[in-house]
Amino acid sequence: MSTHLAAHAGRRIALAGAAALTATLTLAAPAAAHAEVEADKPQALAENATLDFVSEAESDTAGFTELRVVLPEGIAPGDVTLDEAPKGWKLKATSDGYTVGGPALKAGVDAEHKIKIRQLPDAKELAFKTVETYGDGEVSRWIELPSGGEEPEQPAPVLKLKAAAPGAKPADPSPSADPGESATPSPNPSATESDVAATGSDTDAKASEEDEGSSAGLVIGGVVVALLVLGGGAWWLVKRRTAASQS
Repeated sequence: MSTHLAAHAGRRIALAGAAALTATLTLAAPAAAHAEVEADKPQALAENATLDFVSEAESDTAGFTELRVVLPEGIAPGDVTLDEAPKGWKLKATSDGYTVGGPALKAGVDAEHKIKIRQLPDAKELAFKTVETYGDGEVSRWIELPSGGEEPEQPAPVLKLKAAAPGAKPADPSPSADPGESATPSPNPSATESDVAATGSDTDAKASEEDEGSSAGLVIGGVVVALLVLGGGAWWLVKRRTAASQS
């Protein structure tokens, strides 16, 4: 084989290694699931607005059992009533929002529920930090807010509002709900865990970043080693065939 053909073979090996790297990094990318919210009256100070929440399923092996939502400033737990939810799911007020949960949904099925808000606050947008719990104990946190112009990896559902209608005024505040008075408890995995997760603690954020960094590092490290081996093999093949053609 000529030196030209040997070099061509080496290039083909290098291209194959690059393709393997691209495929590996693509497989390592996280699933693009989201938690979202919409409203039938997306306007500041709108009364009796219905909010529709959808949590996209991420697990192929377990279904949702509970969603915990932290209400934004201006909406009290007592202002919320459940309008629609999966069969058997109940709403329970918490100190800063509510939980809605019940029998586990089938794996891969999105969780959708609707609540009615007594009155939306006078704001441009509202963020509803959401913590999702699956039947196998897995927890997914959609609690991050934009910072420094960058889009977060797990953004909290945000509802954008139009300006208030002319003459609209805030209603009298409703009495605060007492979480202990709820007659229908929901399947909480852990009150402490939910409280920390839903408020977006720095500890959770750092732990998540470290886990993701470690996984990505292992994947990239393995691919680099594979490329080095392929490159070394290509160099040895070219050198051997060149020497053979000269002898």
